[in-house]
Amino acid sequence: MSGTKSSSAQPTSSTLDAGAVSTLASRLRGRVFTPDVAGYDDARTIWNAMIDKHPAVIARCAGAADVRYAVGFAQEHGLQLAVRGGGHNIAGSALCDGGLVIDLSAMKSVRVDPARRVATVEPGVTLGEFDHDAQAFGLATPVGINSTTGIAGLTLGGGFGWLSRTYGMTVDNLRSADVVTVSGELVSASERENADLFWALRGGGGNFGIVTAFELGMHKVGPEVMAGLIVHPFADAEALLRRYRDVAAAMPNELSAWVVLRKAPPLPFLPAEVHGKEVVVIAVLYSGDMKDGERAIAPLRAIGKPIADVVSPHPYSGFQAAFDPLLAPGARNYWKTHNLARLGDEALDLLVDAARHLPGPQCEVFLAQMGGAVRDTPEEATAYSGRDADFIVNVHARWTDAGQDGECVGWARALFKDLAPHATGGAYVNFMTQDESERVRMAYGPHYARLAALKKKYDPANVLRVNQNINPA
Repeated sequence: MSGTKSSSAQPTSSTLDAGAVSTLASRLRGRVFTPDVAGYDDARTIWNAMIDKHPAVIARCAGAADVRYAVGFAQEHGLQLAVRGGGHNIAGSALCDGGLVIDLSAMKSVRVDPARRVATVEPGVTLGEFDHDAQAFGLATPVGINSTTGIAGLTLGGGFGWLSRTYGMTVDNLRSADVVTVSGELVSASERENADLFWALRGGGGNFGIVTAFELGMHKVGPEVMAGLIVHPFADAEALLRRYRDVAAAMPNELSAWVVLRKAPPLPFLPAEVHGKEVVVIAVLYSGDMKDGERAIAPLRAIGKPIADVVSPHPYSGFQAAFDPLLAPGARNYWKTHNLARLGDEALDLLVDAARHLPGPQCEVFLAQMGGAVRDTPEEATAYSGRDADFIVNVHARWTDAGQDGECVGWARALFKDLAPHATGGAYVNFMTQDESERVRMAYGPHYARLAALKKKYDPANVLRVNQNINPA
């Protein structure tokens, strides 16, 4: 979205003399990268290879004090400001051209308090790093499903994964946050302090401040969970998805079952003749007692005649990283997403037809099952909007050759358009791409007016606008 009058008056780039950059570098404990410094290209590389931007300065911060200095520097020199956590955001909001990037990726502390079941986590931590430390104490928080994702962006956009049907969204487990505001203050946000800011942070993205620490509630999970994949032949897709829909509606909250439609990768438990052919994959995780898990998963196993069923006890942290090879950095990615209140027959048929016409071997359609404990938190309690969705569909185009850009992007957009009549109108902001600013108001639905008012309070000049931007009221 375009900025307000006050924000559009700020230049998006600036010619900096070496002295100004040197002064910034002298104030930081972290490192400063400019285009003439070794390591600059690595520092500006993020997960989605479609994003190729050239900041004037990258300030890799070591702590909250560095963040405060960097915010002030950007405003003093009229630089557009972007904030990078894990650099995994599909829209590429970790970077900007000609401006300053506040890079939080070196802020890696995870401090677990097993007695209180809380963890204090810095914004450069990835999900794999967080799970590593949490599982050392047999604890977990609902987060995403790719271990290289950053905790900061995931949380600020809402956050969901295998544990969400049991324990809610990531933001439902956020207890407090330390935030550097655009005025350079370091404040605490919680239900007791700056409660309005705390509300906005829980789903409102990076619009309101730069979080330098998250305090997350935790739950007893693992170290082993009942999890794995059930892989079916694509020829049975229509019937399988209808049966899945019926079984999913009756599943306990401890069980999550997501569907992926894609070409089979060369996994060792799949017959060679299936590799590269379309398949239906049901990915399963049960977070409760193992014996109860066997009973809960049985109806899913009774659907159709699978090619492979590798659901068994697995380390929780291992299953959290199971899809990493399919989501490795360096590929070109373009996503389109919808919230679905239900899976009607026509919507299911559209998904299956799109999977028949995948433009490449890495492209896929996945259905993330929601509901359960996600609905236990009242809609108005957080800025996250979309608790009415039973499923979130992500149309994931992924490829390596730039010559395929038109074909792959076109495929994703076509399915998105066809599914629109079956969707709620809402969207998960973390799945929205760089060309969807017009959807932001709809994504936040009834919360948008309140968010815009809080944006005016905490960032009236729209300094933090390299994101799925909420305009100040």
